Amino acid sequence: MSSDIAIRVTNISKCYEIYATPSDRLKQFVMPKVRRILGRADKQYFKEFWALEDVSFEVKRGDAVGIIGRNGSGKSTLLQIICGTLTPTAGTVNTYGRIAALLELGSGFNPEFTGRENVYMNASVLGLSNEEIDARFDEIATFADIGEFIEQPVKTYSSGMMVRLAFAVAINVDPEILIVDEALSVGDELFQRKCFSRIEAIRASGATILFVSHSGATIVELCDRAVLMDAGEKIAVGVPKQIVGRYQKLLYAPADKHEEIREQIRTTDEPLETMASADNNTSHDEHSSTKRPQEQQEYFDPNLKPSSTIEYETNGANIEAPAVLTLAGEQVNNLVRGVVYRYTYTVQFSKSVTNVTFGMLIKTTSGVELGGGVSASTVKDSLAFVKEGENYRVEFQFRCALNPGVYFLNAGVVGNVDDSETYLHRLVDIAMFRVLPDTENLTTGIIDFGCYPEFELQQEQI
Repeated sequence: MSSDIAIRVTNISKCYEIYATPSDRLKQFVMPKVRRILGRADKQYFKEFWALEDVSFEVKRGDAVGIIGRNGSGKSTLLQIICGTLTPTAGTVNTYGRIAALLELGSGFNPEFTGRENVYMNASVLGLSNEEIDARFDEIATFADIGEFIEQPVKTYSSGMMVRLAFAVAINVDPEILIVDEALSVGDELFQRKCFSRIEAIRASGATILFVSHSGATIVELCDRAVLMDAGEKIAVGVPKQIVGRYQKLLYAPADKHEEIREQIRTTDEPLETMASADNNTSHDEHSSTKRPQEQQEYFDPNLKPSSTIEYETNGANIEAPAVLTLAGEQVNNLVRGVVYRYTYTVQFSKSVTNVTFGMLIKTTSGVELGGGVSASTVKDSLAFVKEGENYRVEFQFRCALNPGVYFLNAGVVGNVDDSETYLHRLVDIAMFRVLPDTENLTTGIIDFGCYPEFELQQEQI
């Protein structure tokens, strides 16, 4: 065993027996024995469904790893096997450290017990002694914030109250490994932020986090690495920004292209770790070698090109010629903070579509979505009909309210195909720009909110 490993998943597979009728289940229980007695060949009365097939990966101590994939891809099954609540058909899982799992929150509560009694029961299952629970009970109750209901039977709780209490217990056991399955999508915004804050603190303490979510932004924000699952297989592993891009490409792929794109990601894509490091190294080297001009002046650097571009399959439209321009029409990719620019691209339509909307998005190098815009906020404001063969030039003006650094741009067009809204085309990380350094800049962080300091010495009153 390597001391650096917190979770090792080796060739895990999980098969379920699917019966067409209850009588088939009975036949499967009885008939194989009868057929063997009679000397006949065995016969199956069920169909096999492989929820997982030969999945392997490792999670190092202190890492935060996200698992992302479409519904039915095997994510939750995998987490249950890692937690030990489900037995694999084949393969092994090794975990090293105390695990706290946020799977089906509240599923282990006894509805007849009070909240207090369930706290003691659940915390003891997670490995705490009564003395440890006594010491942490007030903190658990404060985090759950359900007031006097802590002394009432859980059967009187709303689903939100149950989630709050279950989460409060799980994250207060000082886990060495925290496993989270979509638990952060529940509760109101304040509670979600409190959950994220506590998870960030757990991560900062050196704990290992394994996190499942459908939210690409959450995976990018929380995780160091990500695993893309599809149809029970692990098809890619890499840095979150790249994995989320491939997940979205697969998610929005036309049905007739899905298998082709899946196979491309699984077998022929350029290694994701290499691509990500190439982007980051290029950005860092170019940024550090750039000298600020005598006067702040935007300009175009032909070598500033992204290597992480992901293109969705076209579905009736094709985006071309994305560029950042000054208001005078000059192409630039080294921008001055506080100046207004134009992000433009053209769209060629290869078939007639309805309810068309154009969009753009600005992201950090790690993939955090900073903001963007769309051409219509509602269907009634979108382009009602676009004919096959028509071309559109799209432009978004934006003020560069970003602090010095390197940023990426997306371009996308959405419309109705077969009465369903979908991407007609999308280009992820199709362009990048640098915001030039400014020695007089007093702002901090990523976005310039126009914060200017004022301070004065207060005279003591006599």
